[in-house]
Amino acid sequence: MDARRLSLPAWLLAPLLLTCSPDTPETQTQRTAAAAEAPAEAPPRPIDPEAQTWVDSTLARLSLRQRVAQLVMPWISGQSASTTSAEFQRLMRWAQEDEVGGLIISTGPPDAFITKLNAAQARARVPLLVVTDLETGPGMRLSPGGTYIPPGMALGAAGSPELAREAGRITGREARAVGIHMTLGPVLDVNSDPRNPIINVRSFGEDPQAVARLAGAWIAGAREANLQTAGKHFPGHGDTEVDSHIGLAAVSGGAERLKSVELGPFRAAIRQGMEGMLVGHIAVTGLEGANAPPASLSPRIIGGLLREQLGFQGVAFTDALNMGAVTRRGSVSEASIQALLAGADILLQPPGERVVIDAVVRAVESGRIPRARIDEAARRVLTAKATAGLHRGAKVNREAAGRVVGAPAHAEVARRIAEGSIVLARDRNNLVPLRPEARRILHVTYADAGSTAAGRAMNAALAGQGRQIDEARVSERTTAAEFAALQRRAEAADLVIASAYVAPREYRASVAIAGGFPGFVERLAAAGKPVVAVSLGSPYLLDAFPSVPTYMLAWNGSMVSQRAAARALLGAAPITGRLPVSLPPHHRLGEGIQRPAR
Repeated sequence: MDARRLSLPAWLLAPLLLTCSPDTPETQTQRTAAAAEAPAEAPPRPIDPEAQTWVDSTLARLSLRQRVAQLVMPWISGQSASTTSAEFQRLMRWAQEDEVGGLIISTGPPDAFITKLNAAQARARVPLLVVTDLETGPGMRLSPGGTYIPPGMALGAAGSPELAREAGRITGREARAVGIHMTLGPVLDVNSDPRNPIINVRSFGEDPQAVARLAGAWIAGAREANLQTAGKHFPGHGDTEVDSHIGLAAVSGGAERLKSVELGPFRAAIRQGMEGMLVGHIAVTGLEGANAPPASLSPRIIGGLLREQLGFQGVAFTDALNMGAVTRRGSVSEASIQALLAGADILLQPPGERVVIDAVVRAVESGRIPRARIDEAARRVLTAKATAGLHRGAKVNREAAGRVVGAPAHAEVARRIAEGSIVLARDRNNLVPLRPEARRILHVTYADAGSTAAGRAMNAALAGQGRQIDEARVSERTTAAEFAALQRRAEAADLVIASAYVAPREYRASVAIAGGFPGFVERLAAAGKPVVAVSLGSPYLLDAFPSVPTYMLAWNGSMVSQRAAARALLGAAPITGRLPVSLPPHHRLGEGIQRPAR
């Protein structure tokens, strides 16, 4: 199908008017200030003549099958594996025999990353492009060892382009040190739907301008460290209520909605020269009707909207091809063919890599996929590799990586982000900072049974200053009898801290609190007990206990965010964050009580 016949309305060629609510004098002032501190656009990194020669000569010597293989990117574990293990041998086969174009790597210690990736690069005739998700910093994948950075919405609450840029730079330094060349991020989705089960705190917020500004700063920081970025999830996953790992999410807004909300951050990132774009498994029903295919398989969205109208010339990824939004529609091979026809360049994480390569080759030989489409995609992949400098060498130095990953200076930046992100949305009885007379504190932590770290760092940080911390842990399985016993313990306390660790997670389909915890908190509030509710995850948890007098947001259950929450409660750090999302009907975008350190 010819993408040129699928052009969208002319308004997409004009600058986007990024508004999420009617302007008032106050919001006009805020927008003017925001525009004044927006980072300057960074031009695309030019490819030097040596790199261009390498791209041309490499493409010329690749057979059809080798060119198709360059478009396939399988998943590997980041954990250590013996060189005789089935996993390691499969990795070597992908690199040497199948000649895949790259790898998406999961979680593991830095040393294991280096061992695996150096071994794979040594076997590859064409250097491998290595990508991964690093939404919460290097520590999201380099574990243990990497620096964990609070998520995008924490940066939105801090509102500092400087901190966003530092987050990108730190992520880039540690990623490149272990052999990662591109991150699937930042998240450019505008989280406008509180019921969204999968984006939530991964987004910078619900204001398109703020998302664009902070994402732009993050991209600039990553570029300083030579880490390429692939924004996601085009054309926007924020206004959806389905987890695309499970089923097909839909964006029902029409052209005007896309123009005013979803597309702004993507357009800004494209103008900034972002190297990649991850296209989501999202049906854009507002443009393509009720039977719209996933955007990742749509010529109108990739070839028309992304390429023709927005002018993106970088490498386009499908979202992972093992996700339910695709696998429920038919075979992965057929989805891969449709994605390439739509304009995608990289087939991310397809089950059965060799089967997919064979199917695409047959589709080219039969004339279904034009040979030029494969050549175009392979050239883009090779250009990304040259931009990363892989034509000069792909192995990394283990000793040098040890000096970069988890550096103390990086941890200090993560602390600044975490503390700057704390938002005190309400404090009707002035409970924060905690009063000296509040010596007996019951801290009730709500988390999944498997979340062993939840509350641990926070309890340790709260202890001291002559306070007695009575710790309790609950989950959706906690019984009514157990909550009744907790009620009696609460009666003996001067103050109750109710912290909740509920964050978006694939295949969960919800970011709501389950079980008896909300009723327990509401009963304490109704009885007049001093209660401080703290969300270390989704900001929208206030819906579960709307009567609570004090509500604080810390965005994430990591150690650095737990410590930041505790320091804010104790008055050891100022509270300066503002809501990057509204909490309807309770609080508006931009609200936040400011408190100095004691």
